[in-house]
Amino acid sequence: MTQTPGTLPAAVSMRGIDKRFGAVHANRAVDLTVPRGTIHGIVGENGAGKSTLMSILYGFYQADAGEIFIDGQAVQIPGSREAIACGIGMVHQHFMLVETLSALDNVMLGAEPHWQLDRARAMVRARLEPLMLESGLTVKLDALVSELPVGERQRLEILKTLYRGARILILDEPTAVLTPAETEALFGTLRGLRERGTTVLLITHKLKEIMALCDAVTVMRAGQVVLDAAIADTSLDGLAEAMVGRRVNLGRDAAALPRPAGAVLLQASGLQWRDALGVPRLDGVGVTLRAGEIVGIAGVSGNGQSELLDMLSGMAEPAAGELTVGERRFRPGHWIDPEDARELGIAHVPEDRHKRGLVLPFPAWESAVLGYQARPRYNQGGWLRQAVMRTDTATMMESYDVRPRNPALRSSKFSGGNQQKLVLAREALPEPRVLLVGQPTRGVDIGAIEFIHSRLRAMRDAGGAVLLVSSELDEILALADRVIVMNAGRVAGELPIGECSEQALGRLMAGVH
Repeated sequence: MTQTPGTLPAAVSMRGIDKRFGAVHANRAVDLTVPRGTIHGIVGENGAGKSTLMSILYGFYQADAGEIFIDGQAVQIPGSREAIACGIGMVHQHFMLVETLSALDNVMLGAEPHWQLDRARAMVRARLEPLMLESGLTVKLDALVSELPVGERQRLEILKTLYRGARILILDEPTAVLTPAETEALFGTLRGLRERGTTVLLITHKLKEIMALCDAVTVMRAGQVVLDAAIADTSLDGLAEAMVGRRVNLGRDAAALPRPAGAVLLQASGLQWRDALGVPRLDGVGVTLRAGEIVGIAGVSGNGQSELLDMLSGMAEPAAGELTVGERRFRPGHWIDPEDARELGIAHVPEDRHKRGLVLPFPAWESAVLGYQARPRYNQGGWLRQAVMRTDTATMMESYDVRPRNPALRSSKFSGGNQQKLVLAREALPEPRVLLVGQPTRGVDIGAIEFIHSRLRAMRDAGGAVLLVSSELDEILALADRVIVMNAGRVAGELPIGECSEQALGRLMAGVH
């Protein structure tokens, strides 16, 4: 491999990378060059091949063809151990941490410097403290991982890679579960690492983050590189079009006129709930949902939005408050449960599709009927009608463009966007009167976002009510007819969409009235 005279070799250079999984051609002669000390974005729809390419770089997969150069030297990376030896670290979207161990123990797990545990901990701590100071990655080393907030777990994962000598850092959807403040803090950390010479490869669906943080970007589609450009030479619209091969509209339809909402379908008032530590998570919260509207719930994660969804869907019971759905009224002690909710036409797309939306080892046709399996269509005399379930799942996949269209494929094998579409299809196709949706596009690519948004609007236009909880203000502004902002377990304010802006909502989210 030749280098231009007087220049340093690229931190990463991948040439002609080709990879197949059976009939699926995941990478097609991919070239990627990332200069040292830069932040490089890698974007594409789910299934575009970007994660496969990074998994080859980290040694999870072996390329069928092609070469890898690290700092100008040809290398073989048969596994993650060899990747680490080459100075490559990877932080996965779903954290690889042991929650019952301390942060310190997680860092040294598998890399213990001494057989005596106390001495090993002291040696690791002596290296970590200056590393935290230098990198800005502050972590409570003695706290259990289960006690750490999400942003600190993210910092711990990065710290763990740096401790192992990473000079090249691969981040897979690093902001998928972070609050805006945590995201900005992470960006500050990454910029600091870049200044100290670390090379960062960032896989994300959030194009605004690419434009705000990266020096250059590579766009992949159907296993191939379709755009490789400096950030200064591209735009949000250009990236979106390159990703999906057509123009994409994620904004609000300016021509759509606001319509008056219809009858009240659901009304909650005075909801009170405290967590196990006695912290009030809901403090007198009320919400009214009317036919033909989308109500957005905005707020920094952890301010009661999740608990509100749980109360309304019957997943949890408040200590006080009242819920009215049609002619039915519910109070603590006789609260709605998920079966009641479904019978009353309330469907729920949970915030965490892995923990609450799917059973990952199940085939898709089983995940596609979860919660509905007792209905006569699927259950006759205690016998499940599996053929009907499979047929209906195929219909869901066709209607909601779930790929691949294979009802027998294990739920865990679908990409995040296709998992989300499968859950949404299960809940929305029965045409509920009320749809409760939590984080509908978290970790989802831009094409799937556009599709999911269109389905939520279609449900509203058909006379349903949608309650949308999202940490993405852009999403709230694009979809909602009115917005409720939550702060510290209370309703901080409510605005019609015509009075909403990122600045106005941001002030309410921060508790500034």
